Amino acid sequence: MKKYICTVCQWVYDPEVGDPESGIEPGTAFEDIPEDWVCPVCGVGKDDFEPYEE
Repeated sequence: MKKYICTVCQWVYDPEVGDPESGIEPGTAFEDIPEDWVCPVCGVGKDDFEPYEE
């Protein structure tokens, strides 16, 4: 599963970790996150994320 990076604050969504504090379980692909989810650091929506290449 691909990681995604927030273009505003550079926080990286790692599907292996998820975002448990926001109810996103580990193992959840970015595409499967609800559309109303927001970045846990800066609060922008999924539209402000892009694929992350390490």
